Amino acid sequence: MRQHVNPLSSNFNQIERIPSLREMFGDSQLNLHLDIGCAAGEFLFDLALDNTSWNYLGIEIREKLVKNAKLKVLEREIKNLYFIFGNANNILDHVQGKSITKNLKSISFNFPDPWFKKRHYKRRVIQPEFINILSNSLQKGTLIFIKTDVKDLFDYMDSTILSNFYFKTLNKKDFDYSKSFNPNKFKTNREKYVIVNQFDIFERIYMKI
Repeated sequence: MRQHVNPLSSNFNQIERIPSLREMFGDSQLNLHLDIGCAAGEFLFDLALDNTSWNYLGIEIREKLVKNAKLKVLEREIKNLYFIFGNANNILDHVQGKSITKNLKSISFNFPDPWFKKRHYKRRVIQPEFINILSNSLQKGTLIFIKTDVKDLFDYMDSTILSNFYFKTLNKKDFDYSKSFNPNKFKTNREKYVIVNQFDIFERIYMKI
């Protein structure tokens, strides 16, 4: 079940202080992956514990989930995982967020809230303005992964990303996952649910050019 939080609420205009990468991670020089809309972070915990040669950062708009995830990181003494609370659009557009985007190797959007009503499309996480922010700040070669079980949302995200000529699609069949943020192809809880119920999954990989 998706829990709705209006990302356009003025509550998210003020962002929390974003630590430097050296403060976030034990080794700030490792490849950095960002998962936007990471929920409670189970997917990132799986990745970070399995693949210690990458750093993992999650942004989530539900504050309680972020607080709980941060506590788990401290309890388990995980040095390559960090969580930030807030609206990803606001965070990455802020001067503090620039240190994140310029160091990213990849970003994932896994089963984001589809906001089915047309008048709510503006609440969807991927917006033309957000993609413009990413195109202006990401390094060449940075990858974006999108995945959803909602065809309409997939089409919306796909057309929005490709409307920016700084991104191109990569052929998923030829993609070498062993060199990616997810070499062992861990699945999110939502993806596991979708597979069990035999729903379709729509996904694509893009690269900043």
